Amino acid sequence: MNSVLRISLDTSPEQTERLQALQRGFAQVCNALAPLVQQTRVWNRVALHHLAYRQLREQFPEMGSQMVCNAIYSVSRTSRVVFQHPGSPFHLSRLEGKPLPLLRFADTCPVYFDRHTLSVKGGQLSMFTLDGRMRFQLGLKPEDEALFATHKLREIVLARTAEGHYGLSFAFVDQQAAPEPGAAQPVEPTGPDAEIPEYVMVEETA
Repeated sequence: MNSVLRISLDTSPEQTERLQALQRGFAQVCNALAPLVQQTRVWNRVALHHLAYRQLREQFPEMGSQMVCNAIYSVSRTSRVVFQHPGSPFHLSRLEGKPLPLLRFADTCPVYFDRHTLSVKGGQLSMFTLDGRMRFQLGLKPEDEALFATHKLREIVLARTAEGHYGLSFAFVDQQAAPEPGAAQPVEPTGPDAEIPEYVMVEETA
């Protein structure tokens, strides 16, 4: 059975600034990658990794190798919603041969983590930032702690609310059905309508 655990982070002003800097950096990597998707029409995560990883690592050394992988995942995931979801106004079949629109990620875009960039052990959370690890004491309920023991993490997302508060969402899958953990694993969007995230602008080419 799949489960989602949401945790609010009690951040100090200094921690909030560090998370905002991480969001901005993550958005910059996504926006450096988006034109390649537009030009090549490639957004499969593995194929996109082969096309762009080395250049992105050289361009954004402060992000680290695994966070670059997670930015590639983010662009791949968003592109699937925009260009492949049947309900999307930008579905490939509706473009009628026109160039792909360009995706632009706002500085408020969520940051995707994986087991290399974020860990939870003994109720303490340790997460990557641009200037070192940040740690929080979570105070998890016993049933929440059990999820980490009985399920595999499939996706970890840091997001900021409209009020400026940060929180994490942990998507779990049952041990029996989960793939081997590594970089963030795809979680397919569901539902009849394509809900293009509010932090993404889709710029159509004239």
